[in-house]
Amino acid sequence: MKLNDLKPAPGSKKTRKRVGRGLGSGRGKTAGRGQKGQKSRSGFSQGAGWEGGRSRLVMRLPKRGFTRIGVQFQLVNVRDLNVFDEGATVDPTTLRALGIIRHVDRPVKLLGDGELEVRGLQVSVDACSGSARAIVTAAGGAVETATAAADDAADEGAAAAQETADDAVSGEETT
Repeated sequence: MKLNDLKPAPGSKKTRKRVGRGLGSGRGKTAGRGQKGQKSRSGFSQGAGWEGGRSRLVMRLPKRGFTRIGVQFQLVNVRDLNVFDEGATVDPTTLRALGIIRHVDRPVKLLGDGELEVRGLQVSVDACSGSARAIVTAAGGAVETATAAADDAADEGAAAAQETADDAVSGEETT
């Protein structure tokens, strides 16, 4: 067989239907669109579920359950961290560099599936399960989560505000 012997499979190549090319063509005048109406006009496109202008079936049916509009985490298991050296810092950038996650800008959650053979890892992720935290700390490492850091910052801010309020109250009492 040679390149010039290659042909497409029979029936796979069809000439396109040329409409609106005169009355003798069989598809002239209205070009197969019929008379008047929405479908005969240019620019008409019928979307999925379109019912001619009336309320769609999906809108008429009762809604049940709920839709979770939560954070979609990139999941990393503890066994995936065995590629790091001892005492290494694990963060989304290093995880992306090793191909463990796909996106640096999306949140990462550490799960506790598998065994950790590397000791002393400093893991910085957005969320972490309790079992994963226990496994990393048992191996001499530490886990820092972004939510915990944000909570700590909020707690510090609340404590500072409370101290300011206490100072203001004690200042009023002395006068």
